[in-house]
Amino acid sequence: RIMRPDDANVVGNVHGGTILKMIEEAGAIISTRHCNSQAGEPCVAALARVERTDFLSPVCIGEVANVSAEITYTSRHSVEVQVNVMSENILTGAKKVTNKATLWYVPLSLKNVNKVLEVPPIQYARKEQEDEGRKRYEEQKLDRLETKQRNGDMILPVINPEPHTVGYSQSSLIHLVGPSDCTLLGFVHGGVTMKLMDEVAGIVAARHCKTNIVTASVDAINFHEKIKKGCVITISGRMTFTSNKSMEIEVFVDADPFVDEPRERYRAVSAFFTYVSLSKEGKPLPVPQLLTETEDEKRRFEEGKGRYLQTKAKRQAQMQQAARQ
Repeated sequence: RIMRPDDANVVGNVHGGTILKMIEEAGAIISTRHCNSQAGEPCVAALARVERTDFLSPVCIGEVANVSAEITYTSRHSVEVQVNVMSENILTGAKKVTNKATLWYVPLSLKNVNKVLEVPPIQYARKEQEDEGRKRYEEQKLDRLETKQRNGDMILPVINPEPHTVGYSQSSLIHLVGPSDCTLLGFVHGGVTMKLMDEVAGIVAARHCKTNIVTASVDAINFHEKIKKGCVITISGRMTFTSNKSMEIEVFVDADPFVDEPRERYRAVSAFFTYVSLSKEGKPLPVPQLLTETEDEKRRFEEGKGRYLQTKAKRQAQMQQAARQ
């Protein structure tokens, strides 16, 4: 579809959350189609996880975004979907790949939202494809478990914070989940949640550096529990790490079952977003150093630094491998 002004920020770059929402819609369509391809109980595919995705190039107002999806692996109860996004300038015909993402879905019964159904298997061109897919499945399963175990943290307000501190830029958004946010089963679309998360993370980044910012990448997004229609969700974001040219923001989504639910507030989704600061001409700008004050902030900074160095090393290794080929 064509990118419109309400998809973009003040300088015309399309929000990362808009692209993430489109990616999730494509993944939901293809995985739901596949899970209903054989006779059996009708179901809807629900997003469980998005692997790290890099925003390779910004998309601008007036360009056409073409989103394509392919199922690359199935386990007994989950589907792996690979999604590519290509932007096209319809005036010049120039095309470029902007995103590559991997998403995991589980099929939920239309009759019982808590019942996970079996997934029809796919045919692999080579045995190696199935083995590689199984390896990815086991890795993401382990990472999801580790992430859920460290999800008890909360973001609390800070009184009169100093500029460039964690408290100065942290932000929250409260949203009542309505019917337009939800699937046929009455729980929130993963893409809607990711769009709101990107919005909050973008506000944190903009508050910190006071410039135009764009989404550079998103680490794995884990959907721990479903969010039902009628819940009040709180999306909270805080700065965890800064390098010379990038910012890492941690984002939580907490759900309060507001209507007809005795359940207490719970952590539904968590992720790390990375942003870069840009000039009016779209050139990278230096990022102000994050000032850490508490021991927890210093610990999170060092953890973020570790993720940053690990990603940087992986990218350099990929570049070297590409140069040799």
